[in-house]
Amino acid sequence: MNVKLLDLTAQYLPIRNEIRRAIDEVCDAQALILGPAVERFEKKLAAYCNTKHAIGVSSGTDALLCSLMALGVGPGDEVICPSFTFFATAGCVARLGAKPVFVDIDPRSFNIDPAKIEAKITPKTKVIMPVHLFGQCARMEEINAIAGARGIKVIEDAAQAIGAKRNGKPACSTGFAGCLSFYPTKNLGAFGDAGAICTNDDEFAENCRLLRVHGSGHAYHHKFIGGMFRLAAIQAAVLEVKLKYLDEWHEARRQNAAVYNELLAGTKAVPPPIEEGNYSIYNQYVIRVPGRDRVKQRLTDRGVGYAVY
Repeated sequence: MNVKLLDLTAQYLPIRNEIRRAIDEVCDAQALILGPAVERFEKKLAAYCNTKHAIGVSSGTDALLCSLMALGVGPGDEVICPSFTFFATAGCVARLGAKPVFVDIDPRSFNIDPAKIEAKITPKTKVIMPVHLFGQCARMEEINAIAGARGIKVIEDAAQAIGAKRNGKPACSTGFAGCLSFYPTKNLGAFGDAGAICTNDDEFAENCRLLRVHGSGHAYHHKFIGGMFRLAAIQAAVLEVKLKYLDEWHEARRQNAAVYNELLAGTKAVPPPIEEGNYSIYNQYVIRVPGRDRVKQRLTDRGVGYAVY
């Protein structure tokens, strides 16, 4: 038996012809950077995330970086983020010369503990950046209440959580803005690096669009010092096709998770508890188990894929 940790081929083959047609259309048009394919995907993505704007960018990391730049984060500023997350969350803060301020997580959800945020706020705090880890939303109503009382912006790091919901509201729609990654291993994966920023704020959205092309609204006139964060049209075409199937794929993951929960009941393994009001899209199904190294070896011996996150 050989069970892959992630089988992208199994996802691709049933929609192969549809994806190839979409790629061929971009190739035939030779509109390879931004353009109609990106605009179509952005419109459908904004509708999916229930936001007014979606801005396609080159990666989830660049979505975080561009968002922080659009808010003017820089030296002397502080950004609150969870202590347990992928490197990019804090790395983008440090890259701008600001200070990442770490807040511990709730050990059940693995997400930032809102009860511990207030103690870390200072006059230098400019942004709170919760992470919806493993496909489950953080407790945004509590985080927004803390931020709103102090005029602090909330940027959702939803890199692992497109389609996740809290109390019926989609990830990316509950903060000031939300950042997505379309790395191939994500629930909605591109054919390479890609990402997006979602927001309801018109000015912020326009600034992000400028920043993704070196701050330029038109040739050689630069309003800001930005970067090259553009989304390639081929990636947008692939993502537009896949977006149609995303909810179906989410439900398949949730059904698999339910099977795992049932099979692990009564064992020493601790399945991922989902908080009340949350709809998890299980970007990963992460368990805690005593004797982890022994369990890893048993999985290896049986050809079952796994990873330590």
